[in-house]
Amino acid sequence: MKYLSVSETAKKWGISERSVRNYCNTGRIPDAFITGKTWNIPENAVKPERKGIKVKAPETLLEILRDEKADSRRGGIYNKIQVDMTYNSNHIEGSRLTHDQTRYIYETNTLGFENEAVNVDDIVETVNHFRCIDIVIDNAEKKLSQKLIKELHLVLKSGTADSRKEWFAVGKYKRYSNEVGGSETASPEETAEKMRELLLVYNEHERVSLDDIIDFHYKFEKIHPFQDGNGRVGRLIMFKECLKNNIVPFIISDDLKMFYYRGLKEWSREKGYLTDTILTAQDRFRKYLDYFKIKYD
Repeated sequence: MKYLSVSETAKKWGISERSVRNYCNTGRIPDAFITGKTWNIPENAVKPERKGIKVKAPETLLEILRDEKADSRRGGIYNKIQVDMTYNSNHIEGSRLTHDQTRYIYETNTLGFENEAVNVDDIVETVNHFRCIDIVIDNAEKKLSQKLIKELHLVLKSGTADSRKEWFAVGKYKRYSNEVGGSETASPEETAEKMRELLLVYNEHERVSLDDIIDFHYKFEKIHPFQDGNGRVGRLIMFKECLKNNIVPFIISDDLKMFYYRGLKEWSREKGYLTDTILTAQDRFRKYLDYFKIKYD
């Protein structure tokens, strides 16, 4: 191992030689030793943190989520969101797993089903959705991009029966035309360009509002860029953008599903239906924040 002198270390860390000697004398630099009157400091030694400096406690929802995620904490808002958002978003799309089963998979990483048949894809997509939420939390502050959107789809659908079909493009835009709610969507040939245009306009907003996020969601679902999984990816995007812009997030629960679908269908004509549904979901999410004593605007 190579060792540095006090003066070399002081220059490297941008502090005084006296401070370096104090760190050595108080044993705060591991493996440093003295020869005569000269301290020998490992080249890879890390500068000690100054005592008395308090680490700022996480305050925003995003900061708290990252803190709880890093600590693998159970029973907090991070745990709550993982279970509730995954259960509801998958249930809207036809998953038959119950809320308790979803929670059991998340909290124990095991299966505990008795005397019932369970669709393997429901389990795989549940585990994948947990990972997608982590991706959203990790990348919340980044600009929304096609790369991130495709990554969410890739993670969500990996390992499913769809992923083993040659024609099903996991993590890529659709190859075949599809429709949603009986309505036409963008053709495969125009999907990439329409997504590029949608993101270009959205990312030009200096200040993103809840209405901007909802409008993006409507246009995203109207394009329906993936063969399947558009609803879940779209709702993950809304969650990300709420975290990024310090807007109270929301979870579309199963009992709001029909109002949510009606709101999407009517958005171009009447924005009130979808807005009211999401405001209701926001009010419910505020109860989460109040319970965990998390501040919000």
